[in-house]
Amino acid sequence: MRRYGKHTDEDDIRSRPNRKGNRPRTNIRPKHEDAAEGMVLTVDRGRLTCLVEDRVVMAMKARELGRKAAVVGDRVALVGDLSGKKDTLARIVRIAERSSVLRRTADDDDPYERVVVANADQLAIVTALADPEPRPRLIDRCLVAAYDGGLAPLLVLTKSDLAPPDKLLELYGDLDIPYVVTSRAELENGDAADRVREQLDGRVTAFVGHSGVGKTTLVNALVPKDRRRLTGHVNAVTGRGRHTTTSALALPLDAADGWVVDTPGVRSFGLAHIDPSRVIHAFPDLEPGTEGCPRACSHDEPDCALDAWVAEGHADPARLYSLRRLLATRERTEGD
Repeated sequence: MRRYGKHTDEDDIRSRPNRKGNRPRTNIRPKHEDAAEGMVLTVDRGRLTCLVEDRVVMAMKARELGRKAAVVGDRVALVGDLSGKKDTLARIVRIAERSSVLRRTADDDDPYERVVVANADQLAIVTALADPEPRPRLIDRCLVAAYDGGLAPLLVLTKSDLAPPDKLLELYGDLDIPYVVTSRAELENGDAADRVREQLDGRVTAFVGHSGVGKTTLVNALVPKDRRRLTGHVNAVTGRGRHTTTSALALPLDAADGWVVDTPGVRSFGLAHIDPSRVIHAFPDLEPGTEGCPRACSHDEPDCALDAWVAEGHADPARLYSLRRLLATRERTEGD
């Protein structure tokens, strides 16, 4: 047997040939500097529908992204076949940093959080004033998720012909949340869409609401019919027409510069992932008062510095009450 010393001649070393003829594996990944930019419109079973310029392109996530998943609203970089033709598939190689994230858990005991929408500017919380009855605890939970994720909230109250909005609006008056009140007739004749559209221009707005409040009717009135047909065609290929009820879907606004993201109807909105220290950022008038709070203060305990801050006249006591009501919503069920 031939033995080699420390100083061997490379020409003397025999190497096994690569029978497959392919290149050896490497940890160096391509930079994809020529990748095209796009926006994720919807996701279904590993296939992502993206908008690249004016084309709807089907794509899948590249292996090098690992466990990182793209969601509706994500700005992504794509390579491969970007023609948008039938039976073509592109590849998402990068996901841009997100400006906001709307997240939820199935319930308050579920440690697994789900990202619903990325990069949305606004969260429209659609609720009926009657039939079905409004659920303030669900509204509170949506507000907490919006504040935590960096989205500005908007209340859309429907069916005002069945019940007045005064009582519900009074509950959220101290939060200074913009709102739109509509009736069933306005939903049917399009007047509701016109009034809501004024709050959406130039923004990406995610719509949430439980079944029967008129959310889908409103979204359909906001979106041009030709774009709905286009999206419907894509859904039939990738999701068998189930997107409007089972996954979020981004749609362009009609006669306005903006997007609406229709999300599935929610029965609950878990907040297991919420960090109270992030919610306080939505209350700039109270945030300076937290400098004297103990570490990891929940802002609803005896040692919280906000009590003294408000008592000294630095902020409205009603604002502190509203903050604590929202933070306490994790300990209350939505039916309370």
